[in-house]
Amino acid sequence: MEIAIPNLRHLRVFLAVAELKSITRASEHIFLSQPAITQAIAKLEGLLGAPLFERHSDGMYPTAAGEVWQKRVSRAIDHIHAATLDIVKDNTQKERTPKNLIALISTTQLRALIAVCEAQNFSIASRNLAVSQSSVHRAARDLERLLGVVLFEKNSLGTSATKAAQTLSKATKLAFSELRQGIYEINALQSKDVSMITIGSMPLARMTILPKSILQFNERHPDVNINVTEGPYADLLHHLRQGDIDIILGALRHPTPADDVVQEELWAPPLSVVARKGHPLTNKRHISAEELAQFAWVVPAKGTPTRQAFEDIFHDAKVALPTRLVESSSQILIRELLIESDRLTLISAHQVEREINIELLNVLNFPLDHTRRPIGLCVRKSWLPTVTQSHFLSLLREISEHFR
Repeated sequence: MEIAIPNLRHLRVFLAVAELKSITRASEHIFLSQPAITQAIAKLEGLLGAPLFERHSDGMYPTAAGEVWQKRVSRAIDHIHAATLDIVKDNTQKERTPKNLIALISTTQLRALIAVCEAQNFSIASRNLAVSQSSVHRAARDLERLLGVVLFEKNSLGTSATKAAQTLSKATKLAFSELRQGIYEINALQSKDVSMITIGSMPLARMTILPKSILQFNERHPDVNINVTEGPYADLLHHLRQGDIDIILGALRHPTPADDVVQEELWAPPLSVVARKGHPLTNKRHISAEELAQFAWVVPAKGTPTRQAFEDIFHDAKVALPTRLVESSSQILIRELLIESDRLTLISAHQVEREINIELLNVLNFPLDHTRRPIGLCVRKSWLPTVTQSHFLSLLREISEHFR
């Protein structure tokens, strides 16, 4: 279910009341009438399905849900504030301070910004948002006028986002992610945890740690949805940093691929050379790199840790690399190519454990213990997981211990 992102102006109203403990003082501080503030708070409470304040004689104090919401809204506003500060720092229109800008920017404008940045086309963006193209154009151009910078430029392929647009789009997506986290936490307080955990998963994790973790997790959290996204590591990292993914689970990169993410090792299995049952090398006690080079291989793409380990086998032995290569990370394709031919692959035996157990595939006797590669978590450095997400992380760690 799509989570509705609240009106940005209503969020500012909420923060003012939470900080000042009074609608009257908030009204004077943000220059908005008291009835308008009361209405904004009521709309937020209706959207969240929970009271945000307790009214006392000496002021208004956040409820448990209100405290959760205040923390998440503050973090969300900080993301947008930092981005607007970065965008307008060189702008000569000094009267447009970032603080004043946030008061003028709307959620509608930010949603249009994200849609156009992702689609690189106003027409596609309008269809994705299910609104008219003129509405998206108007929202985007209004935002440009507010910021005093160009956000979109036409090119031969459509519309390209400027650096300013990309900066604000990323910050907005991270802000919206914070708000969704807050909604999940408030739902959990009311014993209706129907949140979502989004995981970017690499092949080895998909075959080992992840399925066992999901099954155990859903025993305790049957209504929590888990979205597993597959794809090249570079794509998963991009979506993690943009707030689309909560966790990447798979082979770690060294050095850490970006300064805004952190990695945690869970397990470090070795790689193995794997072939079909009955392969000519199956019963050999000692296999050389020269013999391996005589066969065709299925290997992952260049730049991956396993591809590097594959090349190192032959470089270390001063043997020319095999030339009859098929590049693929598809578990199904690799399995079928191995079963139907004398091709070899380099893979963790855990990934093909089922095929080994039913004697479709075998691990060849070529020692590779030195190829242990760290498998683990990659998350945003600033990410603040919910209690539910923290429980899932604990399960990942616990199950990884068994694989160690």
